[in-house]
Amino acid sequence: MLTTLKTAYTDTRASDLAWALGREPLPALAVLDLQHHDIQVQLRLLGASHQVILEEERGTCSETVACMPGSSTPLPLGVAKRLGDWEYEFAAHVETLSRGSFAGRAQELLALVAEHPYGLAGTFPGSPHAFTALLAQCQRDQVRWRTWHAYPQEGRLVATRTRVGVRAAVAAV
Repeated sequence: MLTTLKTAYTDTRASDLAWALGREPLPALAVLDLQHHDIQVQLRLLGASHQVILEEERGTCSETVACMPGSSTPLPLGVAKRLGDWEYEFAAHVETLSRGSFAGRAQELLALVAEHPYGLAGTFPGSPHAFTALLAQCQRDQVRWRTWHAYPQEGRLVATRTRVGVRAAVAAV
């Protein structure tokens, strides 16, 4: 699903992004609700980037990657944590592209996500290449998602990759 977000472009540099686990749902400009077996997945586009919330009987997992005033946790390159019965893995990568390469990559990613049933993308007013996009994949006892945060004025594309799965010992019980 592709939408135009009705807000000002608030996080204007890739270095403004921060990462957090466990935050309450923040006001969203667009939401895509997905169901995978007994896991509810909510992809959320914020005015300041994204939030993904997983809910199921074992608990809730909330990931936020956004410009969060007062946050003390910058965007890490990688994280691996246990969250109750779940294993959480996160990785981020920042790409710097030329103006022409950036425009082509932006169009490619927006087309990929817009056509995918588990995809949500939002463009910001003022630039067709300023966007946030999320793409989820659900398999057995795990959910994966990728995100892209575009900063055309810098020529930077921030890509993240997350996996949340039930720990092997718990899944075998």
